[in-house]
Amino acid sequence: MDFIQSIIIAIIEGLTEYLPISSTAHMIFASSYYGIQEDDFVKLFQVSIQFGAILAVVALYWKKFFDFSRIGFYVKLACAVIPALVLGKLFDDMIEEVLGNPIPIAIMLIVGGFILLFVDNYFKNPKIAKEEDITIKKAVTIGFWQCLAMMPGTSRAAASIIGGMQQGLTREVAAEFSFFLAVPTMLAVTTYSIFLKTYEHTQLKGYELLTQNDDNLKMFLVGNVIAFVVAIIAIKGFIGVIKKYGFRPWGWYRIIAGALLLAYFVTYK
Repeated sequence: MDFIQSIIIAIIEGLTEYLPISSTAHMIFASSYYGIQEDDFVKLFQVSIQFGAILAVVALYWKKFFDFSRIGFYVKLACAVIPALVLGKLFDDMIEEVLGNPIPIAIMLIVGGFILLFVDNYFKNPKIAKEEDITIKKAVTIGFWQCLAMMPGTSRAAASIIGGMQQGLTREVAAEFSFFLAVPTMLAVTTYSIFLKTYEHTQLKGYELLTQNDDNLKMFLVGNVIAFVVAIIAIKGFIGVIKKYGFRPWGWYRIIAGALLLAYFVTYK
């Protein structure tokens, strides 16, 4: 992966991480299209630039994240992230195997698209219009919904937002809680990938891969900055779209994109 390609991947990450369209799927497809070799550093890069996207949420909602008088907010996030931490560790190897096959990921894009076409009609009578009214039980349930995104192509955002709506949240509150929940979830995944995980081919830790040479470190730093800026723009735009149009536009996008990508990989790969 060269420097320009790393910038493209970072833009895709920032643009898609908080949208219900699967950032993982888009990065995998982009990597395949540009002929980026899937080595250990590329795998680490795709995960570690989530740190920039995390900071975007914290920057946009800094009043909530740094209001230490509201301990309940932190408790709910801590409880909600536990299912993903446990199941993510258990199924880490299986997830990596699927990441190498773009066809089931394209299929999941299409399936998720059809779900998004009807989700607004299915959850018509939301009762929770404020984050403060989300109970710990509901937060944990949303956390289990988020685990559906362990199947690449599902979308963490889509799974957690639908889970929120199933628990009676308005779509705006469900989307915002999905953003909040992403912070501890992705922070845990990024920390594990950089400091704890040993990569198969090089037998190096993530931080050793990042500091292996100057180019790796530069791509990591620039990638996070780009993901941060683009994610801020994407979050603001997404909230505006779901308020006005709901989830149908994202459903149609997933169906069309998934069909095109499925045709491409079946025909040319």
